[in-house]
Amino acid sequence: MLVLLILHLLAALVAPLLVRWWGPRACYPLALAPAAAFGWALARTPAVRDGGAVVETYPWVGQLGMALALRLTTLSWLMTLLIGGVGALVLVYSARYFGPGSLGLARFAAVMVAFAGAMLGLVLADDLLLLYVAWELTTVFSYLLIGHSTERRSSRWAAAQALTVTTLGGLTMLVGFVMLGEHAGSYRWSEIAAGPLPDGAYLSTVVVLILVGALAKSAVLPFNTWLPVAMAAPTPVSAYLHAAAMVKAGVYLVGLLAPVLAAVAPWRPVVLVGGLATLVVGGWAALRQTDLKLLLAYGTVSQLGLLVAVTGVGTPDAALAAVAMLLAHALFKAALFLVVGIIDHRTGTRDLTELSGLGRAAPLLATVAVLAAASMAGLPPLVGFVAKEAVLAAFTDRPLALAVLVAGTALTVAYSARFVWGAFATRPQVPTTDVGRVAWPMLLPPALLAGVGLVAGPAAGTLDGLLNPYAELFGSVGAHLALWHGLTPALGFSALAVAGGALLFVLRAPLAPVLARLRAPVNGNQGYEWVIGRFDRVAADVTAVTQRGSLPQYLGVILMALVVVPGGAMLLARPWAQGVALWYTPLQPVVLLVITVAAVLAVNARRRLTAMLLVGTTGYGTAMLFVLYGAPDLALTQFLVETATIAIFVLVLRRLPDRFSARPLRRSRWARRAIGVAAGVVTAGLALTAATARQATPIADAFPALAVSEGYGRNVVNVTLVDIRAWDTMGELSVLVVAATGVASLIFERSRTGPRPRRPEPSGQPARPERPVWLRGGARLQERRRSLVLEVITRLIFHTVVLLSLFLLFSGHNAPGGGFSGGLVASLALVVRYLAGGRYELAEAAPVSAGTLLGAGLAVSVGSGAIALAAGGSVLQSAKIDLSLPLIGDFYLVTSLFFDIGVYLVVVGLVLDILRSLGTQVDRHIEAADRAGGGLAAEPEGERP
Repeated sequence: MLVLLILHLLAALVAPLLVRWWGPRACYPLALAPAAAFGWALARTPAVRDGGAVVETYPWVGQLGMALALRLTTLSWLMTLLIGGVGALVLVYSARYFGPGSLGLARFAAVMVAFAGAMLGLVLADDLLLLYVAWELTTVFSYLLIGHSTERRSSRWAAAQALTVTTLGGLTMLVGFVMLGEHAGSYRWSEIAAGPLPDGAYLSTVVVLILVGALAKSAVLPFNTWLPVAMAAPTPVSAYLHAAAMVKAGVYLVGLLAPVLAAVAPWRPVVLVGGLATLVVGGWAALRQTDLKLLLAYGTVSQLGLLVAVTGVGTPDAALAAVAMLLAHALFKAALFLVVGIIDHRTGTRDLTELSGLGRAAPLLATVAVLAAASMAGLPPLVGFVAKEAVLAAFTDRPLALAVLVAGTALTVAYSARFVWGAFATRPQVPTTDVGRVAWPMLLPPALLAGVGLVAGPAAGTLDGLLNPYAELFGSVGAHLALWHGLTPALGFSALAVAGGALLFVLRAPLAPVLARLRAPVNGNQGYEWVIGRFDRVAADVTAVTQRGSLPQYLGVILMALVVVPGGAMLLARPWAQGVALWYTPLQPVVLLVITVAAVLAVNARRRLTAMLLVGTTGYGTAMLFVLYGAPDLALTQFLVETATIAIFVLVLRRLPDRFSARPLRRSRWARRAIGVAAGVVTAGLALTAATARQATPIADAFPALAVSEGYGRNVVNVTLVDIRAWDTMGELSVLVVAATGVASLIFERSRTGPRPRRPEPSGQPARPERPVWLRGGARLQERRRSLVLEVITRLIFHTVVLLSLFLLFSGHNAPGGGFSGGLVASLALVVRYLAGGRYELAEAAPVSAGTLLGAGLAVSVGSGAIALAAGGSVLQSAKIDLSLPLIGDFYLVTSLFFDIGVYLVVVGLVLDILRSLGTQVDRHIEAADRAGGGLAAEPEGERP
């Protein structure tokens, strides 16, 4: 089973390449993936025929107790046959449905095969969480397939509606799964079904939550609006997703859970009322349609209601009838959708008022359609008749439900006749429609489906033996599938339904005004649009109130929430009863006093630069606290981060006014101070609470020993970053790369990089070799912007600082330092070069793209983890390599050094990106403004780094 899922994944990955090579014909080899699922299920028929199961289990997420638990039983066997068989035929059909050069064909082929794999995973999953994952994958893939024609607004709207409705239902269902799995102690459905279930309101709530997801997926009232709108999708999508696969997911889930949950109080009322109401409403709506595809769509809604009601009622006879109807519906509805696709493809219309004479022009196509429609109407000897007889027989002891079933079946007969008449009849007042010759790859799939429906009717006895094990899960089966049971009440009700449907069709002209008037004042689609519109309005109103464009207001709201919620809980719990030492050395209160004074002065500062320097002082004070607590690595990092932050602030402040706003802010200033003090007190209290409330042994206690034994280093902080908690560092690196991309996207109007500065030669003279010049960019600065002292200092310290950064990089495993600290030191060296020589000097110092450094750093870090995996270890596991070199002696190398090198490159790339964004780009803006005012001459072309 896992091999089949992997096969679908691989087919989806190679589909765009195959389409690029072979065009629409690529659908032929892609059809082999679902065909393999069909063949595999067919080969497993003996294993499930007597009620057995095929089980496969593979470890997955051990911490969650989650495994790839796959299980094939009678119901999932039938669904696998439908998913594989119909999927393969639809892909064969698609090879001629789409023409060469069709837009989005590669995406369609890939997503179609991926959807088949996701649907296969859904029906084979024994773990409820795995089932949910596959469930949501089908939702995402169906969204992409429904919205295939991205240039059309109707397609985008239909895809969004299907995604919204089914996703909300899926999330609701997930809550039910979690409640059920947590109570049972397992998410394996086979284990849950065999164990005791919760009682009372808890189980009732679980049932309702799960049914919401199932009904939303299968378009049962009140969630039926999305399916007819989804007919904006290409016809092969409609034939597969909305006849044989996706919409059957809800029916399958109901059938899977019914043997255990059908006796729970809310189950039967929900499935019966929702299903039977959908049967009638969908059938009545189908009679009013003139678009053949919409007629089938509303008919699908009606049939899904029938399937949910029959599957969920929870009796053995109804269960047998349900799986028979499940098979029959997939066969006749997929065939009819494919027939409509041929008509639309060959004639350019699906409007039954514009079609005439197709029965004579395409007799084979008409024969296929008649067979499929007759099965849909429940006429003998087709499988639809066998299933309908079984359904009516299963409800003979429920008079009210039986009456609704007869009425719904009559409507089915009527719109089946309307379909055949509308598509193939000859109308004297309408010109004969030219259909041309239908290619056999398009005609063969619907013909096979209709033919199987014809053969399965007389073979009802064999079908009964195959499907009976599922019905026996509910108890002893009283009735069996057969083409002829004799003169039974079910046969009488069936004849009554056929006669009623025929009468409705014959009287279609007089009933047309009635059909036009008998409709709800607001249809489901209008209701959906109204609800979505109200949500949009509320969202706009809330945004208008809360998003005022004031950063202090946003921050104030966040901090007030922190003060009120966690702070209020802390006041109620009063966890500070245990005494704590205020300080361990007299220097600590001195540093705290400095931090406090700097913070108070920062609040009262009127100049932005003054406030920034005072805030930096609080950061340096925090670093001093780290020093006093014996954490030199943290102190070093804090010093470097604070220095880099000050440099970045200076770059930003160049484009801001010198002073803060001159508006009267006295009241708000005191309010801000109060919020700041309250937030500080609460944060300190939470830190104290977290430190004193610990009961378990801290995992950090084991880190020093692990750092030596597993990470081969004595610097616990650095080994933690690159080995023990390397996954966290990997996530942080990704965040840094995203942040750099965001900064560049906000600041740059063009590429990050540009040509390196060069000196134009006088015309007519050959280029002369340049002698090395240090701080070349300084010569290009205006005199008032140059600092001779800074240039001299830069010449003295730059190379030393770079060497220091490399020393910190390589020594960080056993001494303070590491890739992060080393990268910050190297970045500060670039900052000094930029401050001394401007943007031209920065281009000389770092003649490389920041994006290249970011990508290379991330690749090196990820690659080091992959190498460990390839070597037989776990991802990001460190290895020790002993080396010996002349003059150096014996030493060892730890592979996590390469991870640290990646960190080093990412940090340098990030700061370089910020320098070029907030430095170089802002410099250009300033110089452009000066030139506009006449202060500078035009910059030579080609000299913009």
